Amino acid sequence: MPASPAATGPAATEPAVVLDDVSVVRAGRTIWSHGTFEVPAGSVVGIIGPNGSGKTTLLEVLLGLLPIASGEVEVLGGDPRRGDRRIGYVPQGYGAALGDAVSCRDLVALGVTGTRWGLGRRSPAESARIDAALGAVGASEYARRRMSQLSGGQQQRVAIAQALVDEPELLLLDEPLANLDIRNQHGIVSLLGRIRDERRGDDRHVTILLVAHDLNPLLPVLDGAIYLLDGHPHFGAIGEVVDGDLLTHLYGTPIRVVRTAQGDLFTRSA
Repeated sequence: MPASPAATGPAATEPAVVLDDVSVVRAGRTIWSHGTFEVPAGSVVGIIGPNGSGKTTLLEVLLGLLPIASGEVEVLGGDPRRGDRRIGYVPQGYGAALGDAVSCRDLVALGVTGTRWGLGRRSPAESARIDAALGAVGASEYARRRMSQLSGGQQQRVAIAQALVDEPELLLLDEPLANLDIRNQHGIVSLLGRIRDERRGDDRHVTILLVAHDLNPLLPVLDGAIYLLDGHPHFGAIGEVVDGDLLTHLYGTPIRVVRTAQGDLFTRSA
């Protein structure tokens, strides 16, 4: 985790997400409880924890798809609600789940025209937004190709472009690095850091929350992490969370934190 401006934290003052003693129940079973934390606006935050701990459940709560059992949740200054266009969302395996016919550009267009029946005609302004979103993720050169013809990394870039086309204030990504090779993981991580930094520089902060199993590829851009420990979600700055004792407790297996001579951090099984 090299020292960089990205690691110093966001400049925005109002939190993007606030949880106050929140619990979530499914089919009579408590998924997690006593969630109390704030996520600073303009930050990149990982959501980590063992399988079944409720990482995707947290995204569903923030999207207004799952009611809470108790407590209070605030997203971008208000209650969570379905269809909030200030939130961009990429579910796990989104690109792979699409049919063979949809083109990259048409998929991104749904982020603009999805509330209308069919794709229809687009205004010049809408077309410009679509092109800008594709350009922002480096996908312009294959915009006319079908999603099924792309690599996993290319599909993930287009899915992020669709989530970005409305210039959201909050971007939620569920396992964006899953099934990607090291090169494509690095490309997506660099892209997310660049999106965060560019929007911060324009004073149009975007907060990015992403579910991840492996912290290592994300450490260069993470400002903090939400970790689901013993049935309770917590938030900490990334320097606090990258701790051998905490991660060992979290995953139930020995984890070492190693610092290189250059000052970079990474985790490994002990």
